[in-house]
Amino acid sequence: MKDERGVVLVTGASGFVGRHLVLALARDGWVVRRSVRKPSGREGEVVVESIGAATNWQHALAGVDAVVHLAAHVHRPHEERAVEVYRNVNIEGTLHLASSALNAGVRHFIFVSTILVHGRSNDGRTPFREDDDLMPRGLYGMSKAAAEAGLKTLAQGAEMCLTIIRPPLIYGSGAKGNFALLQKAIGLGIPLPFAGIHNRRAFLAVDNLSSFILHRLPRRDEKFEVFLLADEEQVSTPEFITRLAHAAGGSVRLFHIPRPLLSALLRVSGRKEVKESLLGSLEVDLSKANATGWRPPITLDEGLRRALREPDH
Repeated sequence: MKDERGVVLVTGASGFVGRHLVLALARDGWVVRRSVRKPSGREGEVVVESIGAATNWQHALAGVDAVVHLAAHVHRPHEERAVEVYRNVNIEGTLHLASSALNAGVRHFIFVSTILVHGRSNDGRTPFREDDDLMPRGLYGMSKAAAEAGLKTLAQGAEMCLTIIRPPLIYGSGAKGNFALLQKAIGLGIPLPFAGIHNRRAFLAVDNLSSFILHRLPRRDEKFEVFLLADEEQVSTPEFITRLAHAAGGSVRLFHIPRPLLSALLRVSGRKEVKESLLGSLEVDLSKANATGWRPPITLDEGLRRALREPDH
């Protein structure tokens, strides 16, 4: 282990990304303080039952050098009071934590946002860049964009460095959502109707995200920076599915349904977000992240192989 770099507070530490990041930080020499909703008895835990505008962060932030804010409220279909919950947690909760961190003398605050602040697709357009006008989609994307705007205002004249990371779909061992659904369908041998899809999409291995956070944490050259991240390869949906199947040591049966019909079927079934995330293109320009000297340390294929391992705890 390297010499200790300092103390870093990770919110959402028990989640998919948080579990991977905590291990990476510890290996890199950071003292990790894990913010969790329910205690598990592990070393370095601090219990924060809810995140909002009134959360008391004093104990959690005592002696902390950096914060990585992963915790967020994510989409749940047909959820009551959704607008209020997204505002309380993703916007007001984020800004209150950042302000508390600033008052506690934290030197670097990293906020993991989402590529959805740009929209769900860039079909017919150039890859997304950090300086594009934002066009957030859905309550989740809009709440993250609002939190980003508040953080940018907070950064003005502040001594604390703020970094915003906008990832696309993050995959890895223990991932949920669309990645878990694809993994399950492949494992069951279910034929998938994506042979006729010719898009290009960005994906991000959780180990590559962790690597960039480690790369960025010690740097305080700019007070406010935004980065788009993805694996080096940006591939079509059927290519991603095929390579996931190969990583599992098998194959997948893809068949062709004309895209307009497939799009209509997904829309009628109420899976509009799935339709956009599987059929449309979503490419990102990595030149800004690469200009920092960072490169994704693992390939798409290696990331998929690691994703099929049992989750680390």
